[in-house]
Amino acid sequence: MKRTQLLAHLEGLLQPWNVKDYAPNGLQVEGREEIQHIVTAVTASQSVIDRAVALNADMVLVHHGYFWKGEAPEITGMKHKRLRALLVNDINLVGYHLPLDIHPTLGNNAQLAKALGLTITGPMEAGNEHSVAVCAQLDPPVSGQELAKRIEAVLGRAPLHIKGHDRLISSLGICSGGAQDYIDLAAARGLDGYLSGEVSERTYYSATEQGIDYFAAGHHATERGGIQALGSHLANEFNLQISFVDTDNPV
Repeated sequence: MKRTQLLAHLEGLLQPWNVKDYAPNGLQVEGREEIQHIVTAVTASQSVIDRAVALNADMVLVHHGYFWKGEAPEITGMKHKRLRALLVNDINLVGYHLPLDIHPTLGNNAQLAKALGLTITGPMEAGNEHSVAVCAQLDPPVSGQELAKRIEAVLGRAPLHIKGHDRLISSLGICSGGAQDYIDLAAARGLDGYLSGEVSERTYYSATEQGIDYFAAGHHATERGGIQALGSHLANEFNLQISFVDTDNPV
């Protein structure tokens, strides 16, 4: 299919105008016009680009692309090597960050909740239908230890579990990636637990002093689901060849 047709579909599907982001969403590096084979990945790392080159892919579609707010503008070093590989091989780079986190069915939060057997009940930020963080329900409730084991089974890595109380967990806040500081909002909402990707030193005190369990399940691990779901959607909708390239990223 034509690149313009695919990009128009992605824009309509993910609606990036609904959320203020830290990087451009959509086409970031222009390549060939005809699209048949897409490599999907969480991050447009060099290894992902090298794999796309080896597969003769037409596009790299990721959650973490380039040109982040505040980054140095110079095209040198690691950035030069990545961009040169894309341009020399005429490969498109397309990235969707927060719009992919918040999509109600294909998004990282939605896919994470689905994989864990949770039901999303609404936005964590009251009055914001496009809230990056969401509230979810566990039925039946489980202990923090049981939830940690479930997360490990689903994501393939043990989360860092900070115990804030002894009661069962029936309500859980979710925000994939590096969103550990939403724990304070989760506590203010009276949720039993909060799940994100990363953890800070201060997170321990937020959890233990406010009586909320925290689960740091990995930035990369919590954001594999969205890009995989998006790739499956494109394969089914347009009969495109999709190759998901994973990275053994422990963060």
